[in-house]
Amino acid sequence: MEAARTVKDVSPHEFVKAYAAHLKRSGHVELPEWTDLVKTATFKELAPYDPDWYYIRAASMARKIYLRGGLGVGAFRRIYGGSKRNGSRPPHFCKSSGAIARHILQQLQTMKIVEIDPKGGRKITSSGRRDLDQVAGRITLTH
Repeated sequence: MEAARTVKDVSPHEFVKAYAAHLKRSGHVELPEWTDLVKTATFKELAPYDPDWYYIRAASMARKIYLRGGLGVGAFRRIYGGSKRNGSRPPHFCKSSGAIARHILQQLQTMKIVEIDPKGGRKITSSGRRDLDQVAGRITLTH
């Protein structure tokens, strides 16, 4: 008999795709009206091409909180930050948008997937852990 698979057992890329599709199907995530206009960070030159980028970011953030709780908006700004190209000047690290991270965390909180951690940041709830593990269990092993 095969043991139940958790988020840690499946490929991160496959899991994020599957969980993003799950979030989109569930209909619990309300897309803000600015999703088609916004860049994900100041260092980006263009807005995301993928129309479902918001679900993908939400799935990725939920996975990161599952694996390591206590992450807040500032931590996600660093995680999704990157290199700002300054033309002929040297590039520098730049943080990503805090409003997007905050909005997604609030959405995940209303869905009862994450909750505020008394030690700071957010942590996964038991129902959120079950939800993520169910999606991970549905991913077929390809390797």
